[in-house]
Amino acid sequence: MFEDQRPLGFFHDKNRAFWILQGGGWVAYLLLRALSGLANSMGVAFILPAVIVTATGFSLTLLMAAAYRRIIVMKPVYVWTLTLIILGGASALFSVLEVWAHATFYQPGWQPQGIEFLGAILLDFSVLAAWSGLYYGINYYLLLSEQSERMINVAAQANSAQLEMLRYQLNPHFLFNTLNSISTLVLLKQTERANAMLSRLASFLRYSLVGEREGLATVAQEAEALKLYLDIERTRFESRLRTRFDIAPDVMEARLPSLLLQPIVENAIKYAVTPSEDGADILIDARRMADRLVLTVADTGPGLAGSNGDGMPGGTQVGLANIRERLVQAYGEDHRFELAENSPQGLIVLIDIPYQTEASHAVVGGDDRIENRMGANNPGPQPVPAH
Repeated sequence: MFEDQRPLGFFHDKNRAFWILQGGGWVAYLLLRALSGLANSMGVAFILPAVIVTATGFSLTLLMAAAYRRIIVMKPVYVWTLTLIILGGASALFSVLEVWAHATFYQPGWQPQGIEFLGAILLDFSVLAAWSGLYYGINYYLLLSEQSERMINVAAQANSAQLEMLRYQLNPHFLFNTLNSISTLVLLKQTERANAMLSRLASFLRYSLVGEREGLATVAQEAEALKLYLDIERTRFESRLRTRFDIAPDVMEARLPSLLLQPIVENAIKYAVTPSEDGADILIDARRMADRLVLTVADTGPGLAGSNGDGMPGGTQVGLANIRERLVQAYGEDHRFELAENSPQGLIVLIDIPYQTEASHAVVGGDDRIENRMGANNPGPQPVPAH
């Protein structure tokens, strides 16, 4: 009765579901007719023709199911036309056999006349039409469920592919500068430093390419990846790049999209450390506030001075757009991503996302879920020793 789909629950085994509904439905039909005859004082003899009529309907609907199985995949106009033809023919045959059973086993010699004959046809047509409606209703429901499941899977795959694409968008300038630095160290015969830098680069790339399938990492893993990245960059900038990690112990196992902070730190190096002879300080902070994970990256660079109309330092749009898109893909509207001036100077990037661990789910919080960490209430990162 049901097509080749992948339903769940009762319809997981379509063949079993068909026979349960088919058998149960016609047994109920038999009981209804038999009890109706007894209630109308037609006697026990009425049960035999009721059994024959039920067997007839059972057999006819098996043949109809075989036909409908081929019709249901056609265009609607053909489905309706062929269904009406089959339904009309089956109803006529059903009525003939019902009249024969009644006239042979219950009331010999009886022949329906006028309204009696019409009533027999209409009754049998109604029964088979109801069966046909149930057949198509169930099958179209299963087809719709299959298509919905397929669309959900396709959407999930597209979402996963987009997240992976965003995740792998490492700045080619970083790779170029790193390889150029390694080449310079090799030419200067500083093989130990070159090997160390190459090893860190390999570890960082391995982390970026091999991470968890769903693209999530713990805060601890993300911090280790950032330290690898900063160690690579420190080979170029030495004491000009000063970093500090301030990560609360209770967020180490919290999960976030992997490599989420790397583009922010990369922008801080590019726009705070590179232009300044004295370099800059970069602070990476992570802490839990109620049911939220709050991440901040602050630097002591020029801040939003000379920003474009979007309030972003020139040239950072690609990296920050990447982060915004990843946050939308992962959390929908349940996140915050803000930029603000640091005090006394520099830039603060804040990310506020649901606090999640491997064994828990996010809990939606209220609008007061985080405190104001920017402006005058936040003194910003102070000069700190190099990591």
